[in-house]
Amino acid sequence: MVIDAHQHFWDPARADYPWMAAPELAPIRRAFGPADLAPLLKANGIDASIVVQCRSSVAETEEFLRIAHATPSVIGVVGWADLTDASLGDTLGRLRALPGGAKLVGIRHQVHDEADADWLLRADVQRGLATLFAHDLTYDFLVRTRELPAAIATAKAFPQARFVLDHAAKPPIAEGGCAEWSDRIAALAACGNVWCKVSGLATEAKWSDWDAERLFPFVAHVAKCFGDDRMIFGSDWPVCLLAGSYGEIKSALEACLAKLGTTVRAKAFGVNAKAAYRLAE
Repeated sequence: MVIDAHQHFWDPARADYPWMAAPELAPIRRAFGPADLAPLLKANGIDASIVVQCRSSVAETEEFLRIAHATPSVIGVVGWADLTDASLGDTLGRLRALPGGAKLVGIRHQVHDEADADWLLRADVQRGLATLFAHDLTYDFLVRTRELPAAIATAKAFPQARFVLDHAAKPPIAEGGCAEWSDRIAALAACGNVWCKVSGLATEAKWSDWDAERLFPFVAHVAKCFGDDRMIFGSDWPVCLLAGSYGEIKSALEACLAKLGTTVRAKAFGVNAKAAYRLAE
């Protein structure tokens, strides 16, 4: 099974997406749903996908579960729930009981938008993560270089838990990279319980001036740190459309992974996502 482990659905006419307000995001400020994604999956040889949260809303998670219930190709949902809420366990139980609830595989919060770089280390957040892992769910890190130390400490605090790093922590590709990102990625990978999504990289480059060759040093570093078994492909559609088409994004990442060997490419396009999210067949 070939899996796109990171895609989104949204409709700005029905809900508020604060991160989408910037003028340069106007091209994607419209509705995107399963009917838009289906032909792209077919054209690019993708069998299934995981839909990932876009806003801090349990209602959105409920909607994604309904979509997953009605859409066989959506095999997983990484939703949102309030990690600081004392009744988080009840919320997760309720979500799991909904139609499509069996496809809830993880939770994510937009940590890089928090003012506090150490938000993950707050006592109430750590308690919430403990509750999350008690429900056998995966936690997606949405962080940049600034928040990586807190992510490293969190991964160490829960050695038996499963974490997925989204977008390789959004490396500063347009600026040519930085040693701080490289070193912190290596430290996070050394924890052993974190997978890394090779996703969202083209949009961290200059949108009108990028190619696989420019992405490759960052993919290669991730591969060196995480190895064959902990790299995961994700398109980041439709955010990726700011930089290129679905096909262009997939082809570029495929070219990068192919340089690293057939094993890493094969695992990154399915096997590793199954392990990270405990996906059912």
